[in-house]
Amino acid sequence: MKKRWIALGLATLLAAGGYWAFRANEYRLPGILQDWDDPVQPNRAIAWQRGPATAPASPPGGKRPPNIILIVADDLGYNDISLNGGGVAGGIVKTRNIDALAREGVNFTTAYAANATCSPSRAAMMTGRYPTRFGFEFTAVPVEFAENLAHGGALGPLKPIFHRDLITDDIPAYPDMGVPAKEVTIAEAVKAAGYHTLHIGKWHLGEAPALQPQNQGFDESLAVLGGAAMFMPEDAPDVVNAKLPWDAIDRFLWANLRHAVTFNGSKRFHPRGHMTDYFAEEAMQAIEANRNRPFFMYLAFNAPHTPLQAKRADYDRLSQIEDHKTRVYGAMIAQLDRRIGDVMAKLKEVGVDDNTLVIFTSDNGGAWYAGIDNLNAPYRGWKATFFEGGIRTPLFMRWPGQIAPGSQRADMTGHLDIFSTIAAAAGADLPADRRIDSENILAGPAKRPALFWRSGDYRAVRAGDWKLQVTKRPEKARLYNLAADPTERHDLAARDPQRVAALRAMIEAQDKGMAKPIWPGLVEGPVRIDVPLNAPWKDGQDYIYWTN
Repeated sequence: MKKRWIALGLATLLAAGGYWAFRANEYRLPGILQDWDDPVQPNRAIAWQRGPATAPASPPGGKRPPNIILIVADDLGYNDISLNGGGVAGGIVKTRNIDALAREGVNFTTAYAANATCSPSRAAMMTGRYPTRFGFEFTAVPVEFAENLAHGGALGPLKPIFHRDLITDDIPAYPDMGVPAKEVTIAEAVKAAGYHTLHIGKWHLGEAPALQPQNQGFDESLAVLGGAAMFMPEDAPDVVNAKLPWDAIDRFLWANLRHAVTFNGSKRFHPRGHMTDYFAEEAMQAIEANRNRPFFMYLAFNAPHTPLQAKRADYDRLSQIEDHKTRVYGAMIAQLDRRIGDVMAKLKEVGVDDNTLVIFTSDNGGAWYAGIDNLNAPYRGWKATFFEGGIRTPLFMRWPGQIAPGSQRADMTGHLDIFSTIAAAAGADLPADRRIDSENILAGPAKRPALFWRSGDYRAVRAGDWKLQVTKRPEKARLYNLAADPTERHDLAARDPQRVAALRAMIEAQDKGMAKPIWPGLVEGPVRIDVPLNAPWKDGQDYIYWTN
């Protein structure tokens, strides 16, 4: 009898240990299950569809329609670009090729992301509509990801809030979280105008087959379908990794991401080498294949989004940067800039540079969880805030012969206007059966009176020089005159309650035209405005709660 009780006790301990081991590693399940369902295959060559062997004769009275390339960086900080005297590590990392896009074209100096996180911003670029207009309010993430954040995102007395009560049978599965198929993408619009359409890079607008790029207007798609990917295998001989132990997001990414892409919905396979190199090299091959027909390319690099991984050669060139993570981050920026330069050189090599509109932007500001100061200087705030640091984004357009080099425009514009601008350049029709929020900014300044942002209970509007942010946690309205205070240092809400009321009314009127979110924001997490995630907590620090 005694032995039986001892055996039962041991079995109980083992079962309990197994349970807690499972709970401790539950956040790894998405990657494990995907490996089981879709193991990563060896690299395979991409055979891009080839256009005509020779260029067709120009149409009577003019040139053929322009090629159009939209280049999007991922979580690029405003201060990561050296154009305005910035650059990583106090200007050590120069971005000469990205800067050249502005110097050889137009720099929209008051450009805004459509959201402060990546998925909704990309949805706006692809559709020309506020993403909240069709229910794409929150970045698409698995439930396990949201729960992982809730368990690991406390800041001093500020605790994340996980809304387990919102997990119902009505929530779409993670692969179905994306741009609804009924929306008209810019790829569909220009394809109808005779363009060959290409997607290379990050998608993050739905992983279910019907929502993948090749079924949303792109003839060909070489994709990271989700929100991030490993740039290289963690143990590659020429990789330098920088893990961020203070960040629950980083922990989830290292555990679940793979060095993998898909082509036109194929099974996953390994890219060649570093992801940034791979996307640039395949973009150059696609340009070569399409040199003799009009093409639209959406080139969506996933750099410098975490996980932070640089090539050893790029890391070694930055020995003057002492902090390891900043050095890895800077190496990623330098590589991104170099490869954008290579893509631009390819346009010249194949003779289409003078007939190609190139647009460059980032999906949102630099991330607080990277743990690097001043990514968005001189602005306050980060990715996942509606302060200028989270939503003020570079927007450059270069089109030889059509845009005067060295131009600057200070009118308020941004991601929303990319759709109509591309459509106009391509001679494509805008959808006539729905509200389009986009305007062709190459024809002149946008005529809209205001821009709006929303993520759960956090709302913001900019109308003219005035900007209002409204939060529930903390319950607060922040009012700024951006003409006098572009970095949002002086909150005027208490001094000007009438203006606060008027701007609140604009937000409420805008919200009436927005849709119910397709999926809920399951987690609310605190983000401090003026310091990165790894900075010590101090009483009195300003913060917001971001819903996703």
